[in-house]
Amino acid sequence: MKTRITELLGVKYPLLQGGMAWIADSRLAAAVSNAGGVGLIAGGAAPVDYIREQVRQAKELTDKPFGVNIMLMSPNTADLAQLVIDEKVPVVTTGAGSPGRYIAAWKEAGIKVIPVIPTVALAKRMEQAGADAVIAEGTESGGHIGEITTMCLVPQVADAVQIPVIAAGGIADGRGVAAAFMLGAEGVQLGTRFLASEECNIHETYRKLVLRREFLVSSDAAVEMTAAATVLYEKYDSLQSYQSGATTIEAAQSGMFSSHIDGYETLLSPASLDGLSPEGLAAFSELTPRASGNNLGKLVTNPVWYYAITVP
Repeated sequence: MKTRITELLGVKYPLLQGGMAWIADSRLAAAVSNAGGVGLIAGGAAPVDYIREQVRQAKELTDKPFGVNIMLMSPNTADLAQLVIDEKVPVVTTGAGSPGRYIAAWKEAGIKVIPVIPTVALAKRMEQAGADAVIAEGTESGGHIGEITTMCLVPQVADAVQIPVIAAGGIADGRGVAAAFMLGAEGVQLGTRFLASEECNIHETYRKLVLRREFLVSSDAAVEMTAAATVLYEKYDSLQSYQSGATTIEAAQSGMFSSHIDGYETLLSPASLDGLSPEGLAAFSELTPRASGNNLGKLVTNPVWYYAITVP
């Protein structure tokens, strides 16, 4: 397949792998690039030295084009902007803002610049600033997104700019790709789809749930999880076990939550842990190793954990 995106980036397929923070690393990015797409290393809020290491590892794993996604709200943005120049990264995508102040320097270094945009207005500004293409990302996508859906946003952007448009948000198979192209896109960016790949560093329990599609919770479950998290945030930090530095598993197994989290104690009760496999307990420990209201709130709203204790 040839489009302006494949020609621009020198790749076989007009497909980018999304910059998922702490998931999109050198191994995943290199695998996608070796397969003919464009793999991205996620900058997120990661330390600059870590991203430099990931970039150099990617160079060892592939001789194909790959990129770095820079989240512009990161405190390390300026350093990452210089890092991609120093390391001669072929492609840069950006999110969570406008990369206008960096585009000229990136272009001078020969980097292909592809900002993520949530609106037509920002797409036009990025074209005027010299972007090589834009990623029209609908609200179905992850990360820092706008409010317009992919199906509504992509054709509007495609009509508004002359540079190539890449569609992102809710695309996971050939049907989604075909729909994006019919709407005027010349490439697609996928994130969640790559969680199922062997090269992705997520926990195996998470991967299995992705393949079973059970991580897509119902609206009722989402409300329940959010309500439980609110209670945890507000009540748990004052518990003695937090002050003593107990692990979350130790606190849960001792029944510490039963009398403090009214209505939600079953989510973190000894009984809920008894039904878990050793792998499930390991995943629990990785998700929240220390007991705190903040960690527990994140845990209960994590679909992987929610399904591990509620789905047979």
